[in-house]
Amino acid sequence: MIGLIREGGGKALPLLVLLLLPVLAGADALTATLEDGTEIARLDVPEGGEWCVLWNHSVKGFPVSDCYENQAGRMVLVHAHLPDFAAGLDHIPGRGRQVSDGQGGYFILDINEPVPGDAYILRPGAGPVNHRLQVGDTIVSLSAVAPHQRVRIALTRTQDR
Repeated sequence: MIGLIREGGGKALPLLVLLLLPVLAGADALTATLEDGTEIARLDVPEGGEWCVLWNHSVKGFPVSDCYENQAGRMVLVHAHLPDFAAGLDHIPGRGRQVSDGQGGYFILDINEPVPGDAYILRPGAGPVNHRLQVGDTIVSLSAVAPHQRVRIALTRTQDR
């Protein structure tokens, strides 16, 4: 088995099923690709669509998220959720606005920061860190497929078929 995704009602499916799902003609896609070019995830993200990179803090274990939007084919970081001011987590003044989540953590809203080249490299943590991509109800664990490997996360334009 390559990895698992959770779809809708939480049913676990092999990641291979996700890779075999056709991408809609003319839609944009979020891809995760290994250094050798192997694509490990492809998720449809239409213009205006949002996705998040989720992970569990390596010390405290709580979930953290960075969320992006497809803005006219550009990858733009729009908001984040940080449940605590734990190691490595902080708000940078002038980069979005910090508001309470009402549970001791905070959201950083209105970041609106374009990602250079509409892509970046992530090294998914192993085990409990569990880096994941989430688009709607679909979640792909990058840590299950490629722990500690260079994974290129990119928003790509697909050709009309």
